[in-house]
Amino acid sequence: MPTRQPCALQFYAGDIKTQMDSFRKGFKPPEGLDRVIAGVVPHAGWFFSGATAAKVFLTIKAKHSPRTFILLGAVHVPGVWKNSLYGTGSWDTPLGPVKVDEEVSGILAGNMRDLLVSDPAAHRDEHSIEVQTAMIKHLFPEAMIVPIAVPPNKDAVKLGQAIGRLVKEKGLDAVIVGSTDLTHYGDNYGFSPAGYGKHGYEWMLENDRRMIDLALSMKPEEILREALAHRNACGAGAMSAAVAAAKEYGAGKGHLLQHVTSFDVYPQGEFDMGVGYAAIVF
Repeated sequence: MPTRQPCALQFYAGDIKTQMDSFRKGFKPPEGLDRVIAGVVPHAGWFFSGATAAKVFLTIKAKHSPRTFILLGAVHVPGVWKNSLYGTGSWDTPLGPVKVDEEVSGILAGNMRDLLVSDPAAHRDEHSIEVQTAMIKHLFPEAMIVPIAVPPNKDAVKLGQAIGRLVKEKGLDAVIVGSTDLTHYGDNYGFSPAGYGKHGYEWMLENDRRMIDLALSMKPEEILREALAHRNACGAGAMSAAVAAAKEYGAGKGHLLQHVTSFDVYPQGEFDMGVGYAAIVF
């Protein structure tokens, strides 16, 4: 069976356990959640967004250790126009391989022939799911994954709805996690509409916040429109699908665990660039 080799080890270079221990330090999962059925995580290098992503997985672990994570990834590589499943084999990590749940992959593929294609090549050079796999392997050593690349088009919401429905109807022991970063602000990204300094920073936070609020209020269709209009999610397809899945399953609202920017993590002089990250559970 095929084993996907990492393409972005530099995103989580170093000792995994040491990094995860630092992410865990001082974090207490929120009370009042019986179970987490879905989440949204960032996918930048762990130095910048690892602590944010870890809050989602640590909250899941505090409630339940699922058999399977259905991982919905952003698409940064060209040529991926359809929801693309990696349905067999395993993904290699520094801690050992994470198996693909071929049973759940088969259930999804068999019930969503019009929404999902089998295309392992779509994942070959994409980092948005990979950066989650070592975290999952560390916290959930026996868990399996179902990786799906989700472009930001109208089928993303339909995909999420179908996944949420199948997970519920089939009684699958699975958590659905969508991967996205938020606003990419600054000249490096060709996007600095409010200039620099305090005003630019506050504008970026507000741009992020609109997207976060749509997720928290369970509005997956509007996530796609918002991202297209204001460039505040690079994984709008994955995010909208995760929210749609949670809504279909029965979640009534999301819970924000953290919102932070790369500038907050590593400030250098006056604000002139940053990327937003959010950790959300449903």
